[in-house]
Amino acid sequence: MMKSVFCLLDTAPYGSEKAFGALNAAAVSLTEMSVTFGLYGDGVYLAAADQDSTELGVPNLSDILYSYGELRVIVHEPSLIERGLFGETLIETIELVDEEDFLEEMENSDFVILF
Repeated sequence: MMKSVFCLLDTAPYGSEKAFGALNAAAVSLTEMSVTFGLYGDGVYLAAADQDSTELGVPNLSDILYSYGELRVIVHEPSLIERGLFGETLIETIELVDEEDFLEEMENSDFVILF
């Protein structure tokens, strides 16, 4: 039986290497495990479509999400609402989940990695 891992990103996607590292770690794990990438807290900013990181001089992280379409990405809807992003255009491949479903996904995973 394939092991499952839940990667939790709760920090903003830009300003540190956490999101970039988390996405790459999740993508590498796809061949060996079932991976769910959870966006929580400030991590939900990664779900915004049409990100432009050229002035920051760093890779566009939403492009990485598009590149790994098989990566399951869930977004904590209450965090999205708290940050005023609920009406914004989001990446099409993400899933919005409520508090209960988000926690259930974490609990049902064999491993949880916090970034």
